[in-house]
Amino acid sequence: MSHDLKSHLADLMRSALRSVAPAEADSEIAIERPKQAAHGDFSCNLAMQLARSLKRNPRQLAQLLLAELPTSPLVDRAEVAGAGFINFRLRPAAKLEVVRDVLEQANAFGCSTAGGKQKVVVEFVSANPTGPLHVGHGRGAAYGGSLCKLLAFAGWDVTSEFYVNDAGRQMDILALSTWLRYVQLAGGDAGQLPFPSNAYQGSYVREMARQLLTAHGDRFVHQATRVTDGVPPLPDAERTDGEATQQREAHLDALIGNAKQLLAGDWAYVHDHVLTEQLADCRGDLEESGVCFDVWFSERSLFATGLVARCVERLEKGGHLYRQDGARWFRSTAFGDEKDRVVQRENGQYTYFASDIAYHLNKYERGFQRIINVWGADHHGYIARVKGAVSALGLDAERLEVALVQFAVLYRAGRKAQMSTRSGEFVTLRTLRDEVGNDACRFFYVLRKSDQHLDFDLDLAKSQSNENPVYYIQYAHARVCSLLSLWAGDPETLAAADLSRLDNAHELGLAARLGEFPEVVEAAADDLAPHLIAFYLKDLAAEFHSYYNAERMLVDDPALRAARVALAAAVRQVIRNAMAILGVSCPESM
Repeated sequence: MSHDLKSHLADLMRSALRSVAPAEADSEIAIERPKQAAHGDFSCNLAMQLARSLKRNPRQLAQLLLAELPTSPLVDRAEVAGAGFINFRLRPAAKLEVVRDVLEQANAFGCSTAGGKQKVVVEFVSANPTGPLHVGHGRGAAYGGSLCKLLAFAGWDVTSEFYVNDAGRQMDILALSTWLRYVQLAGGDAGQLPFPSNAYQGSYVREMARQLLTAHGDRFVHQATRVTDGVPPLPDAERTDGEATQQREAHLDALIGNAKQLLAGDWAYVHDHVLTEQLADCRGDLEESGVCFDVWFSERSLFATGLVARCVERLEKGGHLYRQDGARWFRSTAFGDEKDRVVQRENGQYTYFASDIAYHLNKYERGFQRIINVWGADHHGYIARVKGAVSALGLDAERLEVALVQFAVLYRAGRKAQMSTRSGEFVTLRTLRDEVGNDACRFFYVLRKSDQHLDFDLDLAKSQSNENPVYYIQYAHARVCSLLSLWAGDPETLAAADLSRLDNAHELGLAARLGEFPEVVEAAADDLAPHLIAFYLKDLAAEFHSYYNAERMLVDDPALRAARVALAAAVRQVIRNAMAILGVSCPESM
C-alpha cells in the first residue's frame, strides 16, 4: 500500500510539474516519509531539487507546484514547509487501507519484486572445520542467515553457501593433532610422544582420537615414535618472539610431513575422519541455530577439477603474474592492494589465495549476477586483492560485494563474561545458545549494523522484561493471539471490518507504521542490513503495547471491536513476517 501511495503522490507532483516547468517533466521525483510525524505522512523535495536549474527560490517554486497540484481523494492537505518541502497529510481512510492489505496478503505482505528473481549467492560462516563454532561465528551465521531470508523476501533468487576449507594446512594440523592423541591413548612407547603447544588442544580432539581407537584399535599407530625423526628442535617455552613462532610452525610442519609418510594411505583416512566429524558437528550446530545452507562447497573440488591451475594460467596469460625466488606472484598492487601476493610457492604448491581466486571464478561461472561474501572484519585487507584478481580474470568486480561482521563481546553483570569451554579456549556457539536460547541469540546478533562492534548483554537476553527487545516483541505477538482467542470470531471476516471506525492517534500511527514495512524491507535489502528489520520490530512492538495499554480492545460496539481486532491482527502478521526474516520464533503464549 505504501508503494502505491508513494507512486500516487509522485504522479500528482509530476502533473503539477508539467504545468509549472514542462521541460523538467521527466525529472526524478522522490517521495519520502518525514523523520518527524509532525511534518506529515509523506514529503517531496522536488522544489529544492529543481530550484537552481529553474533559477527560482525553492519556497516560491514549491508554492507554484502546490497551486497546480491536482486534488486527490487520498490526500487531506498538502503544504509548503521549511526550505521548500511539500508535505502531504493523508486522509485516515488512505492510511488505514494497509490493514486490509496485510490481512489479505498475510505471509506475503512486505514481499518485493525488487530483486527481479536475479541469482545471488551469499557465502557466510565458512569457518575452518577444525573445531566447534564459537560466538564470533555465531554473529556471522545470524547475519548471513537473516540476509538470505531478507534478500529472498525482496525478490532475489538466493543460494546460501558454506565454503569448506578442506584442502589446507589447518586440516593437516587437526589430523596430526587427532593422530597424536590417538597414539597417546593407544599407549606403549609411542604413548609418550610430546604434544605440540601449537596443535589443536580441545577436548573434541581427544574425542575423535577415542573414536579412532574404539573403531580400529592400534591400526594407525604404525612406527609412531619415528614421527619426530629429523624434526627441528623447539625453542624455549618462554620465548614468544617472531623467530620462536616460526620455529614452532616449522616443527609442526615437519611432524605433519613425517606423519603423512608413516601413515601412507591411512593418512587420508584419519584426515577424512576428522573432516567428516567436524563438518557434521558444524552443520548440526548451525541447523540448531536455524541456519541451513543450500550448498557446502569443497575447496578440494577446486583442485580435483583443475580449476586452480586453470585460474593461475589465465592470470599468467593476462600478464598479471611474475616469478620471483622460484614462486609465482600476482601483481595485486596494480589493483590497490598493499603488496603483491604469492599464488604458487617455489615447491609448486598453490596458496590459499590461489584457491580463493578459483572459488570466485567458479561463482561467476555458475551464473550468479550478484556475489556476496560475509567475512569477519579482520578480513578487510583481503577485499582489494580478491576484487583485483576478479578484475584480472576479466570479470566484473562490481558484482562482488563484501559485508564485514565485527566480533561480538559477551557481558554479564556489566563485565566482560569469562565463559569458556573445558579446554579454556573460547566460548562455543552451543554454550551461548544453551544459556540464552536461540531466539535471543539470533535477534541480539543482528541488533547492530554488522560492521559495528556488538556488546552482547547476557543478562538482558535472558530477562523477561520490556528492556529485552526479543521478549518485548514476542509479547506483543502473544498479546494479539490472546486477544483473538478472547474475541472468538472468525479471522476470515476481519479484512471486511469497517476501518473508518479507527480514528484516534494510536490507531492511525500504528497503521502508518504497518505501511512502512515494505519500504523497510527494500531499504534493508539494498543496504544488506537486517538490523533495520530489528529496529522496525522494536518500534512496531512499542507502538502496539502503547495502544493496547491505552485502549480497550473488546468494546461493546461490534463494528469498533472488529476494527480494533483487525488492526491488532495486522500487527501480529507483520511481526510474524519480520521475525521470520530474522529467524526468530513467535510464541502464541508467554
